[in-house]
Amino acid sequence: MKKVDIIVPCYNEEDMIDLFYEETSKIVGQISGYQFQFIFVDDGSRDKTYEKLQNLAGKKDDVKYISFSKNFGKEAAMYAGLFHSRGDYVIIMDADLQHPPALIPQMIAGVEEGYDCCAAQRTSRKGESKIRSMFSRMFYRLNNRFTDVDLVQGAVDFRIMTRQMVNAVLSLSERQRFSKGIFAWVGFQTKWIPYENVERVMGQTKWSFKSLCKYAVSGITSFSVAPLRSAIFLGGIISFVSFVYIILTLIQTLIYGIDVPGYVTTLCAVLFLGGIIELSVGILGEYVAQIYVEIKGRPIFILKNTNLNLAEQETKDE
Repeated sequence: MKKVDIIVPCYNEEDMIDLFYEETSKIVGQISGYQFQFIFVDDGSRDKTYEKLQNLAGKKDDVKYISFSKNFGKEAAMYAGLFHSRGDYVIIMDADLQHPPALIPQMIAGVEEGYDCCAAQRTSRKGESKIRSMFSRMFYRLNNRFTDVDLVQGAVDFRIMTRQMVNAVLSLSERQRFSKGIFAWVGFQTKWIPYENVERVMGQTKWSFKSLCKYAVSGITSFSVAPLRSAIFLGGIISFVSFVYIILTLIQTLIYGIDVPGYVTTLCAVLFLGGIIELSVGILGEYVAQIYVEIKGRPIFILKNTNLNLAEQETKDE
């Protein structure tokens, strides 16, 4: 019997824990030939998520949990779940039921067909604001244009992976993680399952517009040096235009004499060049920040509590 671990990152999801387990258990309970185990990862929640997980684990033998010492972010939670998983297959899904559990049978069928990964692809963004949807589409286009990883439009973290692919993902141990890019970068054959966007049953999303923008910048800079090269390219164009302008100004001065200095022209040139310099320094600073975070070598997460038998896992690894 093959073992399947379901990784569930949680941050302030006290209202969804029991409902998520109930709905998902209904689906996986109908799938024969597999042994399922839930690994909930409490990402330093400020509500009663941890207490809910403890109570659920006390009642259900298939429920395991990991609790962080503080909020490290969803990326760290997914990494921790993958790190502590031991199943033949591993599923990642959110606790808010926006990732439909009904897709799990199709995902398992996909990997049994020979695929290394079977992932969900959102075909609509029902319930989201138009501005947020527009920026999301722009991010995918920019990412695919400037990075060496091809992200499928509408791809989400909800997926099942074979043990081989999970090990490949874990081998990329960078601190600033962008899992969508990592999943694409490691390769392997992926089957995509389209689905309509599902709104949250209760509660609100933990992703603000600011955090999404920060996440998008991190994703692009993690897999591309194109912004640095674009700054060089832009600087070259400006230098060329400036050189041509200087030549024309000298010729005009020799022929017509010294003209009245143009205040507006000078001001516009100074402001424009100043803006380009600031932009270039900002891009460079983003990459320096990435290097700064990575070179310190701090852990991706710090474990506080868990009901997993870590000693048994270490023995199996050996």
